[in-house]
Amino acid sequence: MAIRKQGQKGGKRRYFGLTGGWLTFWVSVACATDMTLFGYDQGVFGAVVINIGGVIVTQDFLNTLDLNGPEHTSLLGTVTALYDVGCFFGAIAAFSIGERLGRKKAVLLGTTVMSIGAILQISAYSVPQMIVGRIVAGLGNGLNTATAPVWQAETSKAAWRGKLVVIELILNIAGFSLSNWITYGFSYVNGPVAWRFPLAFQFFFIFILFGTVPWLPESPRWLIAHDQIDEAEQIIADLEATSIDDAYVVTESKEIQWAVQYERENGVGWWDLLRGKSGNGTSTVRRLILGAGAQAMQQLAGINVTSYYLPTVLIQSVGLSEKLARLLAACNSVSYLAFSMIGIPNVERWGRRKMMMYAATGQFLSYLMITILLRYNELPGYSGSKQVAAASVAFFFTYYICFGIGFQGVPWLYPTEINSLSMRTKGAALGTASNWAFNYMVVEITPIGIQTLQWKFYIIWTIFNASFVPIVYLFYPETSDRTLEDVDRFFRENQDIFIFKDKDAISSKRPLAYIEHEQAEVRRNSSAIGQNPEANKHRLAAIERANRGDFDDEKGAEEVEKV
Repeated sequence: MAIRKQGQKGGKRRYFGLTGGWLTFWVSVACATDMTLFGYDQGVFGAVVINIGGVIVTQDFLNTLDLNGPEHTSLLGTVTALYDVGCFFGAIAAFSIGERLGRKKAVLLGTTVMSIGAILQISAYSVPQMIVGRIVAGLGNGLNTATAPVWQAETSKAAWRGKLVVIELILNIAGFSLSNWITYGFSYVNGPVAWRFPLAFQFFFIFILFGTVPWLPESPRWLIAHDQIDEAEQIIADLEATSIDDAYVVTESKEIQWAVQYERENGVGWWDLLRGKSGNGTSTVRRLILGAGAQAMQQLAGINVTSYYLPTVLIQSVGLSEKLARLLAACNSVSYLAFSMIGIPNVERWGRRKMMMYAATGQFLSYLMITILLRYNELPGYSGSKQVAAASVAFFFTYYICFGIGFQGVPWLYPTEINSLSMRTKGAALGTASNWAFNYMVVEITPIGIQTLQWKFYIIWTIFNASFVPIVYLFYPETSDRTLEDVDRFFRENQDIFIFKDKDAISSKRPLAYIEHEQAEVRRNSSAIGQNPEANKHRLAAIERANRGDFDDEKGAEEVEKV
C-alpha cells in the first residue's frame, strides 16, 4: 500500500503542486492551444473551416509552386482540399490509436505529425512536396481534433465542461483571426517571407503543446476503462482538490467503474455494428449518429461557402478592391471572435439544443437575405445592383455572428458528451471524420457552384439551415449540466428516438432524479468510509504523519495497514 497525498505520488509533487481549478486550467490551456493551432493551420493556408484570405492569394506562393493562371485553379483547389483528406484519415486513426495510447499521448503524437507536415510546407518548392505536407499536417490535426475535446470533457466538472470546450472553439476562431491578420500584414511584403513566415508561425503553438501536455493528468475515465483505478482515483482527487478518500471521489470512481462494466457486458464492437447489431440498452448506434450528425450539420450550415470564398465574393460580386476585401475579411474575423464569446455563459444557461436551434434560425435568415440580395445584384439591367451587393456584406457578418454563438462550439462538444465511455473516443473520431468529409465536399463543390449556379447556389445552404431546427428539436437530447454518467443513464432508460416530449430530455438543468441518486450515493459512501470513526481517525492521522515525514512511506504504509 502506498501513502499518497493530494498532489503527490511516490513522495514527488504532481503537476508542480497544482490541484483543483488550477489543474483544470492548465489542461484547458493545452486543449485550447491545440484548437487554436487547428484554426491557425487551416486559416493560414486559405482553406477549410474558418479561413477568409490566406496565403493562396500570395503571388510569390503561386510563382514558386507554378500555380499561376486559370488553368491551375483546379490544382490549387485540390492542394487546398487535400488537407481535409489528411484530417479525415487522422480522425479515423483516432478510432484505435487514440483509445490505445490514451488522450495525452494521442495529442502528443498528433502534434509531432503536424510538426513534420509544417516543416514540409515551409520548405516546399514544388507542388508534390506541398501536397505531402498538407496531407501529413492534416493527419496530425485530425488525430488532435478528435482527441483534445474528449480529454477536456473527461477531466472537467459537469458545470464547467460546456464552457471550457466552447472556449476552446472560440480560441479556434482566434487562431483563424490571427492567421488572417498575419497574412493581411504580410500581403504588403514581397518575396517568400510573405507566405513562409505565416506557415512557420504555427510552431509557436506547437512548442506550447510540447511544453504542457507531458506533465498534465491523463483522463481518469480512460484510466478506469484500462483498469488503472488507483491512478484514476488520485487524478479525480487532484482535479477536485481533495483527498483520495473523499466520499465524492469514491462515488465518482464507482459510477465510472459501473458504467465501464455495463459497457463491457452490453456494449457492441465495430464489427457487430457493421453487421447491424446494436448494444443491449446502450443505444450505441443512435448515439454515434447524433454525434456525427451534429458535426455534419456544422459543415452543411455552409460556413466554408462564406468563409473560404468571402474575399472572392467581395471582389467579384460586390466590386471591392483586393486590399479592401482582405481588410473586411479580417475585420469580419474579429467580429466573429467577439460575438462567439456570447456562447461561453449561455452554453450551460440555454443548453446545447437551444444554442443550435437559435444559431440555425439566424443562419437561415442570413442566407435567405444573401440569396435575395445577390439575386438582384446579378439581375441584368437592375440599377441598384451595387447597393444590394454592398448590403449583402452585412448578412455575411450576421451569419458569422450566429454561427459563432451556437454552431462553432456545440457540434464539437456534443460527440464527447453523447457517447458512452467505451465509444467516446470512437464517437468523437467518427464525428470529427464526418466534419472533415463534409468539409472536403463543400470546399470542392463551392467554386463550381458559385461559377455555374451563381446566386442559386446559396439556396442550398438556406434550406439546410432551415432543416436543422426541427432535426435538433425532435431528436437531440440535452446534455448540459449533466455528468457523463447521467447521459449514459438517460440512454439506458430511454429508447424512444423522439425526445421532444420528455421534459427531462430537453431541460437545460440537471433532472432532479439524477441529483437525488448522486446525493444518495455520496451519503452511502460517506457512511461506508466512516463506519468506524475511531479507526478512520487513526488512519487519517497516520497518513498525515507520513506526509509530514515523521516516518518513511513504507513504515507509514505498515501503520495504516495495521490500523
